[in-house]
Amino acid sequence: MEEKEILNKEDQATTTETEVNQEAEIQDNTTENEPEAKEKKDFFGKKKKTGKKEKDTEKIVELTQKLGESNDKYIRLAAEFDNFRKRTIKEKSDLLKYGAETALLNLIPVVDDFERAMKTIENVPVDDPVKSGVLLIYNKFKEYLTRQGIKEIEIKDGLFNTDEHEAITRFPAPSEELKGKVIDVVEKGYYYHEKVIRFAKVVIGE
Repeated sequence: MEEKEILNKEDQATTTETEVNQEAEIQDNTTENEPEAKEKKDFFGKKKKTGKKEKDTEKIVELTQKLGESNDKYIRLAAEFDNFRKRTIKEKSDLLKYGAETALLNLIPVVDDFERAMKTIENVPVDDPVKSGVLLIYNKFKEYLTRQGIKEIEIKDGLFNTDEHEAITRFPAPSEELKGKVIDVVEKGYYYHEKVIRFAKVVIGE
């Protein structure tokens, strides 16, 4: 009897061990399947992240547009500053070049007076001291103005040029060829370097 009881106990133990092993196998199988479930969750999670990627893409596009606008503003500002710099340099250059314009312009009427004086003493002998003195001062004065950049406006072939001449009146032309052309200069015009500071006052033939 005792042997039978012992055998029964051993059978029960073996059965229990088998059941435990089976349960362990089931748990192992469950554990092995869990990553798949996780992977599925991860997979679905990735699908959810696709929306986030779209948002990121939109953000990138928006930032790219803002960057483009900023670059455009920067280029415009740089161009404006470059134009301002060039304009300032030109203004400074013109100031140095044409700074004495007003003073020299006020000296030109003195030249006119000298030329009128020269006409009144045309018939005076060359060796006359007054005529020699006036001629000497006139020539020196003209040389000084020339060194300063003052140049007389020349009338080429009697052609009227609105950039250099100012028509003050019209007069019947002595010939057909002189119609519409300059037939007389009432007051000479002058350049200061490349700039006209006084237009030549002329009479046009008609």
